[in-house]
Amino acid sequence: MVKKNFKRPKSLYKQFTRKGGAADTASHYCPGCGHGIIHKLIAEAIDDFSIQDRTVLISPVGCAVFAYYYFNVGNVQAAHGRAPAVATGISRTRDDAVVISYQGDGDLASIGLNETIQAANRGEKMAVIFVNNTVYGMTGGQMAPTTLIGESTVTCPEGRDAQQAGFPLHVCELLQTLKAPVYIERVSISDIKHIKQARKAIRKALEIQRDGKGYAFVEILTVCPINLRFDTKQCSDWINEHMEKEFPLGVYRDISDQVKPIKRPDSDFTLKSLNELYQHDTKGISEPVFDPDYGTIALRASGFGGQGLLSMGLIMAQAGCKSLRFVSWLPSYGPEQRGGTSNCSVIVSGQVVSSPAFNKSDILVALNRPSLDRFVSEINHGGVVVYDSTIGDYEFPSHLKVFSAPALETAQKLGIPKSANVFMLGILFALDVYKIDLEIFREAISDMFAGRKKLTEDNLKIFDYAVNWAAANLIAVEH
Repeated sequence: MVKKNFKRPKSLYKQFTRKGGAADTASHYCPGCGHGIIHKLIAEAIDDFSIQDRTVLISPVGCAVFAYYYFNVGNVQAAHGRAPAVATGISRTRDDAVVISYQGDGDLASIGLNETIQAANRGEKMAVIFVNNTVYGMTGGQMAPTTLIGESTVTCPEGRDAQQAGFPLHVCELLQTLKAPVYIERVSISDIKHIKQARKAIRKALEIQRDGKGYAFVEILTVCPINLRFDTKQCSDWINEHMEKEFPLGVYRDISDQVKPIKRPDSDFTLKSLNELYQHDTKGISEPVFDPDYGTIALRASGFGGQGLLSMGLIMAQAGCKSLRFVSWLPSYGPEQRGGTSNCSVIVSGQVVSSPAFNKSDILVALNRPSLDRFVSEINHGGVVVYDSTIGDYEFPSHLKVFSAPALETAQKLGIPKSANVFMLGILFALDVYKIDLEIFREAISDMFAGRKKLTEDNLKIFDYAVNWAAANLIAVEH
C-alpha cells in the first residue's frame, strides 16, 4: 500500500489571523463554503511548482478578499472589478512573477467583466481563478450575473426572470471567442471526482504562468450554502444537476503546447527612466535627504474648482522637492471642470512618504466656506488654518491656530483674479512652517508657469505682495 502524508502547504499560513487583533480562527469562511477547498488546491500547486517566491495573488472585493489571510505569497488588494488591471500592472512590471487573480462572479462577471475581457484579449500573463457560486455571497445573497433562471435570491425571491434580468453570463464561452487566451476550462468542486479535475485545471493554469506562456482562465462552480440554505448533499446535487446544465464543464481552450513563453523586459521605474519618459529636466534637482528631525507636514488646500488649489499644491510640492524633502501631491475634485469642489493633499517630509493620503492635516488652506465645513474637523491638534477673509466669521475649534488673509480681494485688486492661490503660498512662507527659503518658493512658482512670461511675472508679483502683507498684518484670529 502506498502511503501519502497530507500536510499544510507551505504557501498557506499556519494561522489565519484577522486584522485588528481578533483571535486566530480556523477559517473565515462559512461552513460548506468552497473557498477553502480551492485555496488548498492553489496552495498545493504553488508548492509543487516551487513558485511561492514568485507568486503574487490579487484579491478584490467579495469573499475573495479574505485570501490574503491565507496565502503566504505576495498579496495585493484591488478595488471591485479591478483585479485584471492590477494583475496586468504587476505582470508587466515583474515579468518573472506568477500572477493569480482570484475573483468571484459578482466581481468578475459584473463590474469587472470588461477588464476581464480586455486582459484576456491582450493575452496578459496571469492565471484567473473564477469562483462562480451564482450569487453575491458576501453582501447578503443578491442576484449575480451568473444566477440561474428560476434561482431565488434576496433580490429575486421568486427566481430570476430572463425577461426582467436577462440570462446568466457564460464567461468561459465569452473568452473562447478571443484569440489570445492560452487555456480556458470550467470545473466544479461538487464531489471528490470533480475536485480532482479542478486540481488538474488549477495546476495547468499555474504551470502556464510558471512557464510565462500567457493568459489562463479557470472557472470553478461552487455553492454559497448560507445564502442558498443548503446542506452538504444539497450543495453537491445543486451543482451537478442544475449549475452544470447551465454551465457545461470542460476544456474550452488549451493551446499551451503550441505557444512559446512570452518574454517582456522588466519595466524600468527608476527616477532616471521616468524623467526621460516625461521629458523632465532634472538639472539642479537632487535626491531628497533623509532628515527625521524635520518631521512630516500634511497640507490640505481646498476651494471651488478653478481657484487653482491643485496648482497651489503642485507649487508647494515642487518647493519641498527643491528643498531636498520627500514630497507627495494627491488631487481630489468633482466632475465639474469649474465651480465644483476641489482639494489636494500635499505632504512634505524628512522621511520617505509611504502614502499620499492622510486622515488629519497639519495645515488647511480654505478659499470658501464649504471647505471649512468639510475639513476643519480633520486637522491635528495645534494645526493651522489659513482662510480667505471674504468667508467672514467662522466658529473654529479652540485648539487650532487660525489666520485670515485677503487672498481673493488682493488678486482682484492687482488685476490677476486667478492668483489668489499664490497669495496663500506667500502666507504659508510667512508662517515659516516649512522652513523653506524665499527664493525656493519663487523658483517653484517660476517652474509652474515656465514658458508663460506674463503669467510668471503676475504670480511672482502677488506672492511677493503676500509676503510683505503678512509681515505687516498677519496675526492669529481670536476664537
